[in-house]
Amino acid sequence: MQDPFEKFSDWYAKANDSEDLADAVALATSDSRGYPSVRMVLLKGHGPDGFTFYTNMESRKGQEILGNMRAALCFHWKSLTRQVRIEGPLQQVSDEEADAYYDSRARDSRIGAWASKQSRPMEGRFEFEAAIAKYAAKYAVGHIPRPPYWTGFRLCPEAIEFWEERKFRLHDRTRYRREGAGDWVVEKLYP
Repeated sequence: MQDPFEKFSDWYAKANDSEDLADAVALATSDSRGYPSVRMVLLKGHGPDGFTFYTNMESRKGQEILGNMRAALCFHWKSLTRQVRIEGPLQQVSDEEADAYYDSRARDSRIGAWASKQSRPMEGRFEFEAAIAKYAAKYAVGHIPRPPYWTGFRLCPEAIEFWEERKFRLHDRTRYRREGAGDWVVEKLYP
């Protein structure tokens, strides 16, 4: 059986050829009461060490992650009629890794990371636009440092499930589940 990371890479490459946002993935977290929430994020890296995305730690998502370092991801590539579900613990990326990715972002996105009080109420759009103008002026010249509350997380999979549509709802489902020292148990699942 194919390694799950190789299989994901194959499917992801095909999705990049046929989807506008192949890197868009639903991220599910839960709060301290166990109430779930889900939102779309963008995948910024993947490999045997896990699946990486970035966020504002002061956002609802960031606070839920810091309170429960477990999450789930769900990719859905409609054009391919495929889905990949991934579950496991999260680990924060290093400051060096977060800095490198932050520095690769468009200037306006870096300014936006400073200006947005993500997930918190605002009185109106003008309040946000004023903050954008403030940080655009502050960082008009030179390097824009990464805000201390902005970082990345890597989901380290304990389970990866591949789903592919088949006729008459006789879909193909394969789950890879880690056991013991990291060996993968492969299971075919009923659709």
